[in-house]
Amino acid sequence: MKQTAEEIVRDGVSPGSAIWFPDTPPFTFWADPFALWRDGRLYVFAEAFDYRTRIGHIDLLVYDGDLKFLETRPILRTPWHLSYPFVFEAEGDTWMLPEAYKSGTLTLYRARSFPDDWEAVYSIPLDSPAIDATPLWHGGRWWLFYSPSHDALARRSNLHVAWSDRLTGPWHLHPLNPVRADLASARPGGRPMVWGGAIILPVQDCRLTYGGAIRVLSIETLDGTGFVATDRAGVSAPSWMAPFTEGLHTLASAGPVTLIDVKRTEASFYGEAVRIQGVLRRRWREARSLKRSAG
Repeated sequence: MKQTAEEIVRDGVSPGSAIWFPDTPPFTFWADPFALWRDGRLYVFAEAFDYRTRIGHIDLLVYDGDLKFLETRPILRTPWHLSYPFVFEAEGDTWMLPEAYKSGTLTLYRARSFPDDWEAVYSIPLDSPAIDATPLWHGGRWWLFYSPSHDALARRSNLHVAWSDRLTGPWHLHPLNPVRADLASARPGGRPMVWGGAIILPVQDCRLTYGGAIRVLSIETLDGTGFVATDRAGVSAPSWMAPFTEGLHTLASAGPVTLIDVKRTEASFYGEAVRIQGVLRRRWREARSLKRSAG
C-alpha cells in the first residue's frame, strides 16, 4: 500500500494506494510480508506456502523505486516450516527472525550478503518456541513480543515478552507472562512503531478466524517488571478488496509504504485431495524419520 501505517490505521485502506503482489501458482500463496528499502529498491520478504508439501519457505520479491515489480526468488529454505520473516537493520547488520516453531527454537539470522545469503547466528531460548516473534529496540534495550507455541489456543490468544541488552542475549522472560490473554489482541501481526511516546504493536484479531483483522495495541508501560496496554480497532479488509475479505493479519510499515496481508479461501474436491495427499506425505516422511532415529 502506498500509505503509511499511521494513515491506514487512521483513514483505512485506500483503493488508490493498493499495489497487488503477482499471482502465485495453484495451491500456493504468499503471506506475512515484511520489507526493507535498500539502494532505491524495496525488498519484500514473505512466507511462500505450498499446500502440496505443507511446508513454507521464505521468498524475496523485488520492486523498484516506483513500486514496479521486478523479480521474485526463494532465499531461505529449511526442513521445517518458515513464516513471518521479520527483517530489520540493527548494530550495523541486517537481520531476519522468521518463525520456525516446529524446529523447536527461534533462530536469528544475519545477512552475509543482502538480500540472498543468510546465516543462522543465534538460537533465542524462551519458554517455548516463539510464534510471530517481533523485536523492538526501545528504551536502551531489545524487547521481543511473541505468542507461545505450547498450546493451540495460546498461539492465538497469549502475548509474551522477553528483553535483552543485545540481540544475541542473554534474554530474560517477563515475570508477568502472559502479559496479555485475549483472542482479539495478543498475537503479534506486524512491525511495531512508537507514536506519541507509546509503543504501538499491531496484533491479530482472532475472535472469528485466525488473523481476521488487525487491532492496535498501545503499550504505555513496559519494563522488566511491568506491562500496561490498551487496544483499539485497527484495520480490516475493506469490501472493495473482494474476494480477499476473509482476513487481514499483517501490518508492516516500510517508510512511505505499508505491507498488508489479506486472504480468501477457495474450496474444491481437487484442492482438498491435494491437501490430504500433502498431509499423508508429510506424515510418511515423519514416520520414516522416527524409524531411522529408533534404529
